[in-house]
Amino acid sequence: MQQGLAFIARHGKLGLIAGLLAGLALPDLAAKLRPWIPEMVAFLLFLTAFRIGPVEAAGGLDALTRTTGSVLVLQLLLPLGFLVGLRLLGLPLTPLAMAIALVLAAPSVTGSANFAILLGHDPAPALRLLILGTAALPLTCIPVFWLLPEFGNLPAVLVAAARLLAVILAAAGLGFALRYWGARRLSELNRRAVDGLTVIALAVIVIALMSAVRPAMTEKPAELAFWLLAAFAINFGAQIAAYLILRALNHPDAVPTAIVAGNRNFALFFVALPPEATDPLLIFLGCYQFPMYLTPTLLRRLYDPR
Repeated sequence: MQQGLAFIARHGKLGLIAGLLAGLALPDLAAKLRPWIPEMVAFLLFLTAFRIGPVEAAGGLDALTRTTGSVLVLQLLLPLGFLVGLRLLGLPLTPLAMAIALVLAAPSVTGSANFAILLGHDPAPALRLLILGTAALPLTCIPVFWLLPEFGNLPAVLVAAARLLAVILAAAGLGFALRYWGARRLSELNRRAVDGLTVIALAVIVIALMSAVRPAMTEKPAELAFWLLAAFAINFGAQIAAYLILRALNHPDAVPTAIVAGNRNFALFFVALPPEATDPLLIFLGCYQFPMYLTPTLLRRLYDPR
């Protein structure tokens, strides 16, 4: 069993691609899995926390300081700078501009640490960014909402952020506890087996997230192509820019921070947006899974140029 999971871990990039293809080829399965997304995300967080362990995840005071600074830049300075720039240039808040603002204001996706693992880098900084970024969201989103009254109901976002934080803390806490009291030392085979389980979890989750893409392929192909191109430009553009800047600054967490810079949980804001604003963004949400799940494959040379 463990050998089989380790084999899946060694071919994790192919597993993520298989999940994307299954999401396109099996729309009925995607529709059935969609209601289970919260539970699957919680299980993924549990596996990630168990794999990393509480000691590595906590880091030291320097790690906490770096994480706090990164969260403020990623979730506060970037979206505010983008929105202020729009106003200074007199540009309208188009659906594309709304999508960029949502991505920049959001915390990390739950799979960011797993992408770091697949790229051969330390996943602990990405997990710290996920937890601290989600905890800080109720504060960082307030000035963004002040510039964006179109975002709708601020209390609804605060409630959604609190709910997500509770899920993250519960799943991560359970994973940390099981690792600390049940398996404090993992062998390399054990670690690879857990990585194999996370690949399977990621592949199943992406099938559920692709439920809006398959209908668009036949009903709105031009719109789908536009949002797919936008998703790659926003996600990979943010990752590449963040990595080049952080590497120039000799930032010790350059790779996991860059992964988080492009892979954000902007769907969290959908609970507060009016339906007329979210309709086109549902296709964008599905398209966004492509650059996200292809990050370990297409950006491997960037993060490991050897």
